[in-house]
Amino acid sequence: MASTTTTLPVGVGYGVVVGIGFFFAFVMCGITYIQNRYTRFSTKQSEEFNTASRSVKPGLIASGIVSAWTWAATLLQSGTVAYEYGVAGPFWYAAGATVQILMFSILACKVKQNAPRCHTYLEIIYTRYGVVTHWIYIFFALLTNVLVSSQLLLGGSAVVTSLTGMNVYAAIFLIPLGVCVYVVLGGLRATFLCDYSHTLILMVIILYFMFSVYATNSQIGSPNSMYNLLKEAAVKRPVAGNEGGSYLTMKSNFALIFGVIQLCSGSGTVFLDQAYWQRAIASRPTTAVRAYILGGLAWYAIPFGFATTLGLAAVALTDSPTFPTYPNTMTTAQVTAGLSTPFAATALLGTGGAVALLIVLFMAVTSCASAELIAVSSILTFDIYKTYLKPSATPDQLIFVAHIGIGIWGLVMAIFACIWNAIGIDLGWLFLVMGLLIGGAVFPAAFAITWKGQTKEGAIAGAVTGLCAGLIAWLVTAHQYYGSLSVTTTGMEYPTLAGNLAAIMVGLIVSVSVSLARPAEFDWDQTRLINAPTLSTATTPRADSLNGEKETEKEKEAEAVPASPNPNFALPTVVDEEKEMIEDEIAIEEPSKLRRAFKVACIASFTLTFIMDFLVPIPMFLSHYIFSQGFFVAWVVITFAWVFCSTAISVLLPIWETLEFFKDLWAEVVRGKRVTR
Repeated sequence: MASTTTTLPVGVGYGVVVGIGFFFAFVMCGITYIQNRYTRFSTKQSEEFNTASRSVKPGLIASGIVSAWTWAATLLQSGTVAYEYGVAGPFWYAAGATVQILMFSILACKVKQNAPRCHTYLEIIYTRYGVVTHWIYIFFALLTNVLVSSQLLLGGSAVVTSLTGMNVYAAIFLIPLGVCVYVVLGGLRATFLCDYSHTLILMVIILYFMFSVYATNSQIGSPNSMYNLLKEAAVKRPVAGNEGGSYLTMKSNFALIFGVIQLCSGSGTVFLDQAYWQRAIASRPTTAVRAYILGGLAWYAIPFGFATTLGLAAVALTDSPTFPTYPNTMTTAQVTAGLSTPFAATALLGTGGAVALLIVLFMAVTSCASAELIAVSSILTFDIYKTYLKPSATPDQLIFVAHIGIGIWGLVMAIFACIWNAIGIDLGWLFLVMGLLIGGAVFPAAFAITWKGQTKEGAIAGAVTGLCAGLIAWLVTAHQYYGSLSVTTTGMEYPTLAGNLAAIMVGLIVSVSVSLARPAEFDWDQTRLINAPTLSTATTPRADSLNGEKETEKEKEAEAVPASPNPNFALPTVVDEEKEMIEDEIAIEEPSKLRRAFKVACIASFTLTFIMDFLVPIPMFLSHYIFSQGFFVAWVVITFAWVFCSTAISVLLPIWETLEFFKDLWAEVVRGKRVTR
């Protein structure tokens, strides 16, 4: 079969890209209507649109993290490293990118401690360091969003075009269209709800592929068969840098290099992407840490399970007549474009596999794109419009600007993806290079909310010198190793490794050194005042309790339930939501709870990072161990167990948390009965 032959007709591509996108937009119309009519959260309010009223529970936050961190690259690049390096590739992809989510639990806790009412992390930068530093970090934030957004569209459009023959530029512009519609309709909470539905579909399809490959498919059908096929593949196509050329070993030099690059670039795309800060801001203070720990553990299973299945299947089936490139192997361009997993899905299950892969990839692209849209919209709204253009902007004006920002960024991300595609930049190149462009600002941005000793000069010097060091190390190493500078040489492992390490480490060293050279301690009370209510309108739980001594129980209960858009209707669940809101305010005013959460975040994140990145892989790397058949079977069993645990966290936990709400909604709306508690 020629590599240019498509598995699906072009109409399927347009149907998935346009049809599914607008289906979710239609669903979001209904959800937004129910939310505005029957709950205290209205999308017409700026706080609800941009921060989901800071009330999202940990299960839904965890599901949103899984969805937002599951890019097109997560599914495509993880499959690529499995195809290139064997079992070590999926492990290092997952381990190298889970660390950032776990570590971000620390930042999530510090945001609740030190800037509980901020809308973006850039507001913290502005308050601490002033205008010049603010604009520098706006640049790094938007650069991060450009790189992430264009990667989404590059990877998604490449697969849609490969499977259906759809015009690549049409795919690039149509993919974000439906996403823009439903994000405008529902705001941040809409992204969480659609993230949940996307995650549900994602987990179902991943399990579908896993059971097919390791249990039912006639071409593989069991871990033992996969093991034998991988051994045969290593004889025909040994892996450079792997022990014995085997696909079945953690002793993989280039997989380890990739893991370090992943660790550096992933730190930038989490710590500098407003999308992840936005989830921390939207979460409840008392559960933010739990949400990020659960989200990190749940996400690990996505690249690990997906790539251990389809990435290895691509290796095993390369010589099968069902493989799309048969009798040839994949070209370098096809590998770097991330086409190993689509080809494996097609080889395994034909049209059904191609459709399933197309859907799951579209879910990944659109869910992450929605997070990017609302993130950039918040930056444009609060850090540019409200800070510099109209500080006295009303909530209605902020909502309007947020809507405009979503539309603008949908167009910008498509334009950049078209530019990359036209000049020959693919997903793999962008993925490896991204960290050296943004890595310098990683530690200074994290210190802005965690270390009161970082100075303005340290924040600026760390970010700028880190960028310069990354660029210099990248280009010099590419020229020294390969004798020329081109897209091919600058996208190789050693230059990108040098650039990533130089950027992030120079940023750290310079920021700390400059700050310690002229030490000055910052007072966190200044950031705690960001967006704080004025004295004339502010009320605290303590004040309420004092006034409450003079109120009757009936008056207290009446005040506990806020006015609903429908004055004759309010779900009893709203009472519980109000109690949770009061608990959150108490947690902010009494920081002992948040200090305990901070300790939990530090212990959990550092312990899990040590286990994932050192305790398990390094001894296996140094031992040069090649998996036995029994060990590989156990490896696959662990993969299945982790995916099932991830499903429980990201799919079942959010349902459990909102069970009472749906019971009340059913009783009130559908059955017309009044529920009392």
